[in-house]
Amino acid sequence: MGLSANWCCTGPRRRTSKNPSGAIVGSPGDGCRIYWGEIVRRTFILLCLLFAAALSGCGYNTLQSNDEQITASWSEVVNQYQRRADLVPNLVNTVKGYAAHEEKVLNDVTQARAAAGSIQVTPAVLNDPAAFAKYQQAQGALSGALSRLLAVSENYPQLKADAGFRDLQAQLEGTENRIAVARNRYIKAVQEYNVTVRSFPSNLTAKVFGFRTKPNFTVDNEKAITPAPVVSFGTAPKPAVEK
Repeated sequence: MGLSANWCCTGPRRRTSKNPSGAIVGSPGDGCRIYWGEIVRRTFILLCLLFAAALSGCGYNTLQSNDEQITASWSEVVNQYQRRADLVPNLVNTVKGYAAHEEKVLNDVTQARAAAGSIQVTPAVLNDPAAFAKYQQAQGALSGALSRLLAVSENYPQLKADAGFRDLQAQLEGTENRIAVARNRYIKAVQEYNVTVRSFPSNLTAKVFGFRTKPNFTVDNEKAITPAPVVSFGTAPKPAVEK
């Protein structure tokens, strides 16, 4: 009589015996257990592959890639802001050596730098619109204070002729340009990410895995940080006005 399906799936209680040669052999149910165990293993692998393919088709890989791009581009923005902040003390001290009585302008720059530096920039800022806006407003205030400082420096020919001051101006101009480039990369990265988060069917994947839209530069932010401080190296005298 053949073995029933139930017997093959579960098998009897394991028995062992010795064959004529003395080797220990198992019960017939052992082969069934191995067979069904292999089926379960292969089925599990297949389901994992299908699940991975489904995630890819629903935008998970795109969301993950865009999120990493945002983090990288934002890190560059923060690095350039920090580089600018590092230039401020030397710039203020140099200007003070020639225009010590411009106390208000110098204090404005120092205070704006301190305010910007007091804000803790962590990855959580990218998921907190209020913290993001606060940080950008502080950086915008520093941009405005630096613009006023450089405007005042135009009234002091000896300051403009100072080699150290001119070097700081060149570094500041380069840093402002790099800030603009890094900021534009961040804007584009966030735009692509937010579109993916809101679009079907990737929006379903975003909800399941907790991907949320991220804050971007607002119109107010753009007005505050787009104009880089004007750096002038001209030392030529103004043309004489004919009388």
